[in-house]
Amino acid sequence: MKLTFKKKKSLNRIIRKISFISIVILIIFILVASNEITHHKVAITAQPLNGCLSNDSLICTDTSKETISEPFIPNPKLNHQQRFLSAIARNLTTIPQPGTYEYILLRAYGAVFVNQDIGMKLPPKHIFANEQETQDFQATLTMGHVDGSKDCYLQKSAAEALNKARSLQRIPLKSGYGSGDCTRTFNTNLRFWYKYANNQVLAKVKAGKETKILGLVAPPGTSQHLWGLAIDLRVGSQEQRKALNQNGWFQTVENDIPHWTYVGLSEENLPLFGFNKQVVRGITYWITPL
Repeated sequence: MKLTFKKKKSLNRIIRKISFISIVILIIFILVASNEITHHKVAITAQPLNGCLSNDSLICTDTSKETISEPFIPNPKLNHQQRFLSAIARNLTTIPQPGTYEYILLRAYGAVFVNQDIGMKLPPKHIFANEQETQDFQATLTMGHVDGSKDCYLQKSAAEALNKARSLQRIPLKSGYGSGDCTRTFNTNLRFWYKYANNQVLAKVKAGKETKILGLVAPPGTSQHLWGLAIDLRVGSQEQRKALNQNGWFQTVENDIPHWTYVGLSEENLPLFGFNKQVVRGITYWITPL
């Protein structure tokens, strides 16, 4: 009986030790798990904010949770200008300061920089210095042919969207057939500029003293046509406009009636990205809020 009692006592001691060790292991496991959860949350929520801009106020866009397949949606609590800037900051490495020549051009032609189409390429800057810079950029583009044209090419996504619109409505090119309506060379942009303006006018534009000319012709190296994202069309009916709008094409340069820009957004989303609707002589333009 004594031997049995000793064995039982020893067994009970072993059981208590095992129970204690189990409890310790369980506590350690809970602490580790809790620590992992905490760190996981920090990894998600404490990422540095990217794309912070300084204008009248600080604008920050948290891109830590974005992937290339997830479309960007501006914060609706921001004002129009802040929403627009937060969107284009994803595509432009630097945002020019207000009052500069670059800012004036961004205000006039910067609509394309909100584009969410991952198959499309945007220029790293919005002023090309010469033909070589323009050709170097254009050589990296994937182009698509505009149906029914002789030699009209746009970036593939823009061409496909335009072809869909033109399958719904007959929408002629401004010239009827040619490349001058579509993607242009630097020299073509230059030739158009000197057809309507000169160096004195360009100096006034750079000084911020002349802006109306930008609704007629783009200064050298600044046209959306250089990027394969604009086309000149002959549009006269609401049905034509509706077909273009449904496929991401809008008039974004005020008073340039034949000029259409591939923005790649639906019309209902344009205000969300900061665009201002402006109706001039019965034509609806979507203007940047700069």
